[in-house]
Formats: sequence, C-alpha cells, structure tokens
Amino acid sequence: MNSVPVIPDNAPFSAEQRAWLNGFLAGVLNRGSAAAAVSSPQKATTPLLIAFGSQSGNAESLAKRLAREASGRGFAARAAGLDSLQPADLVKEQNVLLITSTWGEGDMPDNAVSFWDSINQNGSSPKLDGVQYSVLALGDKNYGDTYCLAGRKLDLRLAELGAKRILDRVDCDVDFDDLAKTWSANAFMALSGGTAVTTVTAAPAPVAEPEETGYTKKNPFPAKLILNTSLNTRGSSKDTRHIGFSLAGSGLTYEVGDALGVFVQNCTEVVDAVIAAHAFDPQADVPLPDGGSAPLREALIRHYEVRSLFGKVPEPGITLAAFMEKLRKLQPRLYSIASSIKAHADEVHLCIAAVRYNTDGVPHKGVASTFLADRLPLGETTGIYFHAANHFRLPADLTKPVIMVGPGTGIAPFRAFLEEREATQAPGKNWLFFGDQKRASDFLYHDQIIEWVQKGHLTRLDTAFSRDQVEKIYVQTRMLQAAAELWQWLEEGAHFYVCGDAKRMAKDVDEALHSVIQTAGGKSADEAAAYVAQMKKEKRYARDVY
Repeated sequence: MNSVPVIPDNAPFSAEQRAWLNGFLAGVLNRGSAAAAVSSPQKATTPLLIAFGSQSGNAESLAKRLAREASGRGFAARAAGLDSLQPADLVKEQNVLLITSTWGEGDMPDNAVSFWDSINQNGSSPKLDGVQYSVLALGDKNYGDTYCLAGRKLDLRLAELGAKRILDRVDCDVDFDDLAKTWSANAFMALSGGTAVTTVTAAPAPVAEPEETGYTKKNPFPAKLILNTSLNTRGSSKDTRHIGFSLAGSGLTYEVGDALGVFVQNCTEVVDAVIAAHAFDPQADVPLPDGGSAPLREALIRHYEVRSLFGKVPEPGITLAAFMEKLRKLQPRLYSIASSIKAHADEVHLCIAAVRYNTDGVPHKGVASTFLADRLPLGETTGIYFHAANHFRLPADLTKPVIMVGPGTGIAPFRAFLEEREATQAPGKNWLFFGDQKRASDFLYHDQIIEWVQKGHLTRLDTAFSRDQVEKIYVQTRMLQAAAELWQWLEEGAHFYVCGDAKRMAKDVDEALHSVIQTAGGKSADEAAAYVAQMKKEKRYARDVY
C-alpha cells in the first residue's frame, strides 16, 4: 500500500500550508487507489448476458460495448443477438440485460422475431423464474404510440414469465447515449450488490473505455460535397439525387452494406417562419443541447429539430425559455451507402429522394434530403461518419448467389453490392429486382445496370414500373412471376436482401417470399415460415428498411 508523503517540517511552507498540502496529496493518492480498484478487472464470476435485437446496428454495437465494460467490472459477460438465443439461455445465465430497437410500425427487429415467438406461444411459454433482467428500448418519439414498442413488449412478457426486473425499463429517443450510460451503470451496480432492486437512483463511475480514435459520430469528418446529379429525367414526378462526398485526407473506409451518417441543417426559411410566428428575437442567446449557447436563429438552423413546429399555431404567451425546453436535438441522418470504395477510391456515394409536399397549403421539406439536394453547395463541407451494418453483408463465400430487391432509392446498397462483386470478381450469380414509377424517367442508374446485364455480371434483372400500365406492377409481382427460378436460387444457397420502405414494400416482399416457397417449393404455410426463419438464422435473409 502506498504511504502518504509528508511535507517535511523544514520545507519553506507555513504550518497551515504544510497541513493543507499533506491533506491534498493524501486525497490524490486515495482517489488514485480507488480509481484503480474500480478500473482493475475483478475475477469474472458473475455471468451476464447482454442480448440485443438490432435492425440497423445501434443496439448491436451498444451491447458489444457494454459487454466489454461489464468484463472490466468483473462480470463474465457476453453479447449475443436474440436470434442466437433460446429462453433456456436466459435461465442458464440468470443475469440478463436486453437492448432492442423497434422498426416499422412497432415491429420487432428481424433478429428478435424468433426469440419473441419462442416466449410468446400461448400455453407453451417457458418459465423464467430466477432470471434477473432489465430492458433498454431504443426508438424514435416521432412514431407516436409505437415508440419503443418492441422493448415494451419484451419487458412485459419477460415479467409475465417470472423474470424479475433489477431496474425499470428505460425508453430512449434517437439521442440515446446518455440514457444508455446511466442505465448500464445502474444495472451493473444493482447486479454487483447481489440484490435485485426496482429502481436505482445513483450511478457509480463507469469503467474507463478507450477513447475512440479517428472520425466518429462525436467527431465527424468535414467531407466535401463533390457530386450532386439528378437520377430522374424529364416527365418524372420525383427528384432523386446521386450524392457524393470526398474522403480524401480522412483515412476513413467502409464496407458495402454500411450506412453514412450525415450532419444536416434546417431550412433557413422554415426557421425564420417559426421565429416570426412566435415573435422571438432571432439574436436572443439560447442554450445548445450539448452545452454552450448561440443566437436563437443559429441554434434552430444547426442544433434543434424544427420540422414539427412549422405550420403549427404557437402556444399563446409561451416564453423563449419554455419554447427551448420542448425542442429536440437535431440528429444526423443515416443513409444506405450506394458505392464500393473498391470502385471509387476516397469517395462515398448516396442515393436520396428529395422530399417536398404540401399539407393544407403549407409547404414541407425533408430536412436532410433537401439540405443535400438544395442547400449544400458543391465544394462545401458537412460532417459525416460511418455506421457499421453487420447484419447487411455480402456472403463471405463469393460463389454464393445473391438476390437483391430494391425499388426506388432502395437500389442504393445494391449498386454498392454489384460494384463490390465486380471489383472482387465474385463468381456467384446476381439477381436484381428494381421498381419505380416510370421506366422512361425513373430507371435509376439505368446505364450502369444495363451495362452489367450486357457483360453478364448481372445474371438476371426484373423491373417493375408501376405507372407504365393500367394495372400496378411492383417488385413483389415480379417475384411471384419468377417463383420457380427464385426457389431454385434459394435452394442453391442464395442470400436474399431487401432495401427500402418498411411500411408496405418490405412486408409485401416478405409475404411474396413466403408465397414463392409455398408454391414453387411445395411447402405448407408453417413449413415456409420455418424455411424463412432458417434463412434468417443462417444470415441469408437481410433487410435494410426505413
């Protein structure tokens, strides 16, 4: 044990100064010893399972980070996707922290569906007596009643089956970092105490995590906009853009399937209209969400969400301080990457649809899409970072066939996939289903796709342009028409990917996939469901939906 150094009596200090210095040095050493005790890994004796249900990768990356931190605290911790777990695994490990997102209209993430089914079977659900748990639910308050619904359902069901909460569930909006840190620290403390509690109010100091290096969400790279071209031609009702950023000098790289986080700004016209409607001073000093302050106009352009305010009647008599308390932090937007770095060195590309519409005579603009399409000039910069999507990867075996369903801007990751498969000379077959409104004006990346067909790189292309005929034709229509060959590819071990709209398209495509397996594969509905579940377990069925 370290001894406390003593300032000698003959040192050039007064008695009071010597006493103060001795006390200060003792405090420093004591704090250092305490910090070492906290950060030094203890013997791993207490099992801890950190399970995740993840659609876009947030829950997965958070679970893996917390597993590392828990190991540093002395737990025998591991992170695992819900698709790899059975209820018996929870009973075996007893201590469970569950992190899950919600996607679509309150749906379970793809990798949580099988687990949810296993604990939600009427009359045959397993008992989870002896399991201690807590749930961290990730969501988006813009989804109203379905906000964090997957986490809420899992939390309730685990309790119904006899598991005991060590902490109340925590529901997180899109900016979840601080809540997640408090929740995990409280959970670790509750588990370390050996007594299950309902609510913990004080959080211990977290074990120090290695600082992230390079460019991240907290330290984005200022990337220069180098491409902004229209992908639609005359006669289209859409405005789809091919966007490109330079990565020169960043040292950044990415994998196909990943997403790009883009820091955006609100439209100045919208901000000015909101300020005028409330009769606020645009130069009034206001607090920023991450500390510091700025003039109101600048704060609303760069730091706060204002889209929900535009067109609404201001609350009578609301003060500026009360107004600011109701605002949410402006979040970066995630976009599926539309390029392979093997084909475009030091560049990253996106495919975005500029959102513009009117409601009751009030014009509305998509914050991020119109920022990129209209308000960020070529040559100017904005912050970017990469978001790994480990669930949405090309097969490691380059000989495996790949089936891609991506209507509209859902084509983005599949342009990247095809560029990557071409660059790596992957011998596996490639099949693309693409759809939009009109072939003449909305066939995104037409020249590149047709060239791939002519070269034989794209083995099969099926298109569905819904407004080129009286009867609406969609990608799922083409899937059903090609059922026999689609089934053959699946039986050859093909990986099946879907990207695009979660509300309708992804569900319709999933139904079509089940139908193909039933009709062409001669399966019953239950057998088709089991076949799809096995595809998901083998990571041969992946969706990037929004």
